[in-house]
Amino acid sequence: MADSKREIERKYEATAETRLPDLSRVAGVSAVVHRGVGELDAVYYDTEDLRLAGGSVTLRRRTGGSDAGWHLKFPVSSSIRDELREPLSDTLPRSLAALLRSRVRESGLVPVVRLRTARDVHHLVGAEDALLAEVAVDTVRADRLTGGSGTAAWTEIEVELADDGDPAFLDLVERRLRKAGIHPSAAPSKLARALAETAPERSGSAREKTGRPTAGDHVLAYVREQTEAIVALDPAVRRDLPDSVHQMRVATRRLRSALRTYRKILDRDATDPVGGELKWLAAELGIDRDQEVLDARLRARLGDLPGTLVLGPVRGRLRIWSAARRGGSRRRTVGVLDGKRYLALLESLAALLAAPPLLPAASRAPDRALPRAVLKEYERLAARAGRALELPPGHDRDLALHDARKAAKRARYAAEAARPALGRPAERFAERMKALQTLLGDHQDSVVARDALRTLAVQAHAAGEPAFTWGLLYGREEAAAAASERELPEVWRRASRPRLRAALEG
Repeated sequence: MADSKREIERKYEATAETRLPDLSRVAGVSAVVHRGVGELDAVYYDTEDLRLAGGSVTLRRRTGGSDAGWHLKFPVSSSIRDELREPLSDTLPRSLAALLRSRVRESGLVPVVRLRTARDVHHLVGAEDALLAEVAVDTVRADRLTGGSGTAAWTEIEVELADDGDPAFLDLVERRLRKAGIHPSAAPSKLARALAETAPERSGSAREKTGRPTAGDHVLAYVREQTEAIVALDPAVRRDLPDSVHQMRVATRRLRSALRTYRKILDRDATDPVGGELKWLAAELGIDRDQEVLDARLRARLGDLPGTLVLGPVRGRLRIWSAARRGGSRRRTVGVLDGKRYLALLESLAALLAAPPLLPAASRAPDRALPRAVLKEYERLAARAGRALELPPGHDRDLALHDARKAAKRARYAAEAARPALGRPAERFAERMKALQTLLGDHQDSVVARDALRTLAVQAHAAGEPAFTWGLLYGREEAAAAASERELPEVWRRASRPRLRAALEG
């Protein structure tokens, strides 16, 4: 596994004549230590169509300095990036190549820019000589290697926070720099600036699209957003970052929902096969996530019980049962991401966006075409919710409520996709759908929890252990489901207000 580092830094414009102000006057700084000038030489790699740069991802092979090697950076925010490092080698290490697979896919990586930097380093130190930040005055020369042959040169100041430092300290440094007339850089990174300043001139014949966005434009923007989310979350899932699997699954479901909802905009002959593969991916991602949610729910319910009601080795049995069900799930998830089927899905999404299968309705005004699609999803939900409310409590009603939950989620995603075009009405509609989805989701979680608790009770009984606690937890889940069902009519009433639907229609 590559070494990982959270990089928090800010960049500032400078010239060859720029001089640093006295940074020892920054609060908390006891001394400014000059560390000398070093020479850095880095080659940045990307696909020929710059997919990494398009996602603000950078890959470089650097020689010189104290951190020579391969560096891969993923954006966290405008000034924060996660940097992964591997030792210097002639070829890209496999650990880093895997994290780039969702973007690179079948394309190769080529050297796109070479940056040679003379770095004049100063350390800002505090009490007991603790490093607070590193300030570097960088004199940069950029040479385009692919996609052009231009060169560029500039000077900039980079302030990087020390490991585990307080980000607020950078505000204090910036205040001092601004007083000296030094202002933040417009470029987010050296690579971004190098690509912009060495890019070949655009042909004057190219024209950008003008005019009011169509319904197709809005749907494609949402499809592109969710596709990018899947691609961007792939390396986070591989790194096992918190909530990454869940977020990737949500993006997958949102994308599939959009393709199904807006069939009047995008030709289903082209999108249905993609939707089928998205359904497969969401199911694979759900194996680990569903068990994680169930584990958390059962542990929370058990933690709410007084100790006098926990009879037998309940916690130990729950831990063993959970471990057995989750065993190998992470390996399976990474295996899916490494597989040919997933790679083919990413290629299909890229092809769909490159040549969208637009239907005639895509050219219509969004305030005419999009509400119809959203309200059609609402009608589907109304039919399912009405059927569920008519059924008596029991297994059939549980299944009907689960179907209504899926319809509420689809109506919510449909409204979210339409929100940029329809504004507040779509936002309010999505909020009401989310409230309904949350209530129905809690009900479904209770159904799943009761099935698990019955299994655990049977296992405990067979092992000669008391089953009392499992039965008690089962009863509490039954009561929680009943409470959700009592609340459902009022939540549904708010979600189905005629005025809300009328506002969506305009």
